[in-house]
Amino acid sequence: MAEIVYSMPVTVGPSTLTINHDRQFLVCQPDATMSVQDDVGFYALDTRFVSGYTVTINGRRPILLDAIAVNHFAARHEFTTPELPLGPSFGSTREEVIPERSIGFRLGRNILEGIHEDYDLVNYAPQPVRVVLEVGIESDFADIFDVRNRSLVRRGDLQSTWRPRAGVLKVVYHNRSFRRGLLVKVERSDSRPEFANGRIVFVAELPPKTRWHTCILWLPVLAERSARVLSCHGDGGGGARMPGRRLPPVELVSPEHATLPAIWRQAASDMEALRMEDTTRRNVFVPAAGIPWFVTLFGRDSLIVSIESISGFPEFALGALQNLARVQATSDDPEQDKEPGKIPHEIRSGELATLGLLPFAPYYGTHDATPLFLIVLSYAYQWSGDVGLLKRYRRSAEAALAWLQHSGDRDGDGFQEYLCRSSHGIANQGWKDSWDAIQHADGSIPRGPIALCELQGYAFDATLRMAEIYDLLGEPERGESLRGEARRLYDRFNEAFWWDAEGTYYLGLDGDKRPIETVASNAGHCLASGIAPPDRARQVVDRLMAPDMWSGWGVRTLSSEHVGYNPYSYHCGSIWPHDCATIAGGFRRAGRHDAAQQVAEGIFAAAERFDSYRLPELFAGLSRDQGAFPVPYLGANVPQAWAAAAVFRLVAILCGIHTVGRTRTIYVNPQLPTWLPSLTLRNLRAGRGALELRMQGNQVQAVDNTTGFKVVHGRLPRPALTQAPLARS
Repeated sequence: MAEIVYSMPVTVGPSTLTINHDRQFLVCQPDATMSVQDDVGFYALDTRFVSGYTVTINGRRPILLDAIAVNHFAARHEFTTPELPLGPSFGSTREEVIPERSIGFRLGRNILEGIHEDYDLVNYAPQPVRVVLEVGIESDFADIFDVRNRSLVRRGDLQSTWRPRAGVLKVVYHNRSFRRGLLVKVERSDSRPEFANGRIVFVAELPPKTRWHTCILWLPVLAERSARVLSCHGDGGGGARMPGRRLPPVELVSPEHATLPAIWRQAASDMEALRMEDTTRRNVFVPAAGIPWFVTLFGRDSLIVSIESISGFPEFALGALQNLARVQATSDDPEQDKEPGKIPHEIRSGELATLGLLPFAPYYGTHDATPLFLIVLSYAYQWSGDVGLLKRYRRSAEAALAWLQHSGDRDGDGFQEYLCRSSHGIANQGWKDSWDAIQHADGSIPRGPIALCELQGYAFDATLRMAEIYDLLGEPERGESLRGEARRLYDRFNEAFWWDAEGTYYLGLDGDKRPIETVASNAGHCLASGIAPPDRARQVVDRLMAPDMWSGWGVRTLSSEHVGYNPYSYHCGSIWPHDCATIAGGFRRAGRHDAAQQVAEGIFAAAERFDSYRLPELFAGLSRDQGAFPVPYLGANVPQAWAAAAVFRLVAILCGIHTVGRTRTIYVNPQLPTWLPSLTLRNLRAGRGALELRMQGNQVQAVDNTTGFKVVHGRLPRPALTQAPLARS
């Protein structure tokens, strides 16, 4: 029986509308309103500058007709009016009213550093009308962590003043050294603004068929200068574009697949929307991790995005290296989980971080970001062929390697372990970092320090890649020494972590070195890193594709047979697109093309059912049966960087794209499934240029190649471990 495909898209969470640019974003209800008790508002630098918003006409709420995000930085809301009381006419006691739908009301919003609002009223009644438009704007300057935790606390002083001549409402908040301010400024108004009862008030006299307009600017005080805004009616109509540089376009063409090009375009659009401008240099981009909760630089997230998108957008790898090297730890601070050489988890700039109430300025409580930094440095070299990159980041790479060899191995047993040292830190410091993400078979939480299986794979991969870096820098003795370390880790890992009864790797070892006997998706990362020998890799593929792990949409984070399984949880049974993309890469490396294709099909099938073909951060781990659709996780970040970039990674896996920087060679070995018989990638960048790849079945043709790399149709040669394999992207 053919699978049912629903025409109605699946939305993620309550119906809200979001626009964003750089580190600023706005979330509101479809009718443009905001309530201080909800997650909505206008945010910048981890602070909610606007927490409440209402608009009325003659004391009545307008009727919403529709609202859309015109693009990522602009939205438009279309209203009409209900029946409006006008009061008695002169010489009469009878109440005058105008019928419903007599006045059109459009609210346009766009975002740069601040918000530009356009208010337009049009009178369609046959007689002149006088209406009162009232706009209520509230500011609480809440820290984003307080909003997320629904624990709003006023710690400082809040003052507001109205300057009638300038038409400006000024709101200021301060708590010790932490200060934030907001200017609400009226511009180009057809009526003089007044301020009453906490609202900005306009009285509009409207003859028939006439238009009334005003602009209101929300200007957060971000520095000494005024916040920038876009122009009047800059809502994206007429081809309007956000100023500044854009991501270089990479186009995917597949005539036989109805939705994959749209999924790719949406992923590219999401990455463009998440790009943080203040960290941007030439050919360098860094994305915010996700909206609404992660609009800042994250170590792990930016590095995983770099790996996922290297074949389409290598600029992200360059951005991650540049920005993370600047904040790599050089000292020890237990409260920040900080140790020399460690790559940070996240950097925050809100009230709680600024005043030291949370250790996030920056916070280093992630174990995997440090080995991933080394892996991404290798990826960046493999795609550029630029040894200068290795020289530029040599000091940072050696500091990261030293951390792996010493602080990363907390008890000196040769394995990578984490243990939270901060009183306000994160207990679990792998990518599954919620408090209950790591469980024993009985659901109990393991005692630390915890050695997760994938952390060993990351360390193995990073060590081999660092060995090749030393070869390229002309120091083969140091490279050979690191290969010896990698081989010893390989042997110890496969002896201590292999779970023969389940045909997979233990989730990890607890603080007593007891195996964590839990079947989870983490084992799939071990295949991608190459730490699993071929026979065991094939067993892991079969175990992860068994019904308790494979949902039909993707690989679950936790087996449905586990006592802690909950398909609606964050890490205990849900499906994460980036996790599945990493696992699919491991499947392909193990030679299981069928399983890799199946994972790609499941994720793409989910994407085509979500609104705008946009993959969320995660979704529920429910089974895909007849008539099913992917069930959203409430609170998922949308857009989210590593979910969007998973699309690029899955396509690269299907195409079998790898590069070797030393020989300046691109290997392309497509294994396209029957549901994707042909594929073209245009403007694929490597070296100093770009190329176009056309694939038909298992055949490939390269055209317009200006990269300086030669294209080889075939699989990447991977020497056996005893032959000291070179790192490859």
